[in-house]
Amino acid sequence: MHLAPVESPTRRPSPRAPALAAAALAVPSMALLVLVAVSWHPLMALDGRIARAAHRRAVAEPGLTHTFRVLTDWVWDPVTMRVLAAAAVVWLLWRYRARVLALWVVATVALGALAQQSLKAAVGRRRPVWPDPVDSAHNAAFPSGHAMTATVVCGLLLWLLRRYGAGRVLWRTALAVAVVSVVGVGLTRVWLGVHWPSDVVGGWLFGALLVALATMSYERWRGSEERPVVRREGRS
Repeated sequence: MHLAPVESPTRRPSPRAPALAAAALAVPSMALLVLVAVSWHPLMALDGRIARAAHRRAVAEPGLTHTFRVLTDWVWDPVTMRVLAAAAVVWLLWRYRARVLALWVVATVALGALAQQSLKAAVGRRRPVWPDPVDSAHNAAFPSGHAMTATVVCGLLLWLLRRYGAGRVLWRTALAVAVVSVVGVGLTRVWLGVHWPSDVVGGWLFGALLVALATMSYERWRGSEERPVVRREGRS
């Protein structure tokens, strides 16, 4: 008799850690949202100083600016990130037959897109305007969709790798790539003059908060009930 495990992760993380992370992230996320919504002057002034300094460098260094445009438009853009999430969904279905978890990933990424658009519409913050722009973007500024999408997708992928027992080398490599991607996409958005720094910080915070809430709720709802399901193949 051969037993084939289905939807049986190597590790079942406790919901305690993501719950603590969600609690820690909720306060600065909401505080930043309020400060941006009311246009708190010290924050607006700091945003302006950083944005102007970054824009001067972007204009003065066209080669580096072009590289950043390629990275932000093709490597770290929301479409690429969602393709990565789709690949993870296919992996979950093909390798582990984890239908519920795959659906959870799809729902979390979709919720992230909905949340960012809702926040943009609610806050209605204008993007930076320059007499000599090096890039362009449309719709409202806060939070940064690039930063939030990268944070959500990279956070989910790291959670999945940890949950299914990724080896040390794979885990460290994935963690390094995720950190570079999330930080890098945020910095390029400011460098290219299409976001204020607090837009990017808001994208990071709300993206991380969503990942923490999603992983916490999944582990609480599914983790306590999840058991290795076996299928009998052949005869004993």
